[in-house]
Amino acid sequence: MCWVPPQPEHSPVVPLLLGEDRDHPMKRFFLPITAFAAAASIGLGTLPAQAHGLASGGTMAGFLHPLLGADHLLMLLAIGTAASQLSLQLLLWALGGGVIGALGSTGGWTLPLLETLAALAIVAVAALTLVWNRRGSADRAIQLLTGGVVSAGVGIHGLLHGLEAPPEGNGLLWWGGALLSSLVVCGGTALVLRQVPQTWRKALALALLMGGGVLVFAS
Repeated sequence: MCWVPPQPEHSPVVPLLLGEDRDHPMKRFFLPITAFAAAASIGLGTLPAQAHGLASGGTMAGFLHPLLGADHLLMLLAIGTAASQLSLQLLLWALGGGVIGALGSTGGWTLPLLETLAALAIVAVAALTLVWNRRGSADRAIQLLTGGVVSAGVGIHGLLHGLEAPPEGNGLLWWGGALLSSLVVCGGTALVLRQVPQTWRKALALALLMGGGVLVFAS
């Protein structure tokens, strides 16, 4: 007889990662645990960067500004995730809201509890991503509601950007850099996530919802 060596046993986690064991008892817990771990890493790792203040001028300073604040970065990721799950038209809603918020800030607009509202906007966009899918987004009312939430949320972040932008000199270059990095993160996230399974998009949306919740309590 020919001796056949024993085959190595896979870890129970492997079928979960590969999506092979749909009836595994840990299946229902795998997504929430993964999302919670991601949210904790994002929230705790970038929380010190949430503090806002007057930014330095220049294109590079503007480009880096949305990437260095936890609230701004999570909002950009939330928009990209929502656009990948629902509709790429949300990117246009976000652009419109950002422009309105930026212009409003130069005109002296402000809101109470602005940082708390900015964090709540992350929670709202992430929650809509979890509730609705592309089929549901075909409904006109859902499109308008989701677009309005995204536009209002980005407008709030635009107001914050306006308070932090350099007051004079190369402020226009700063705004150009901030817009460029925002488009790169939102658009890049949307395009990448459209190529992955919906489970991944839902996991990221859940992580962003939790991360936004952390920032709400920290604001």
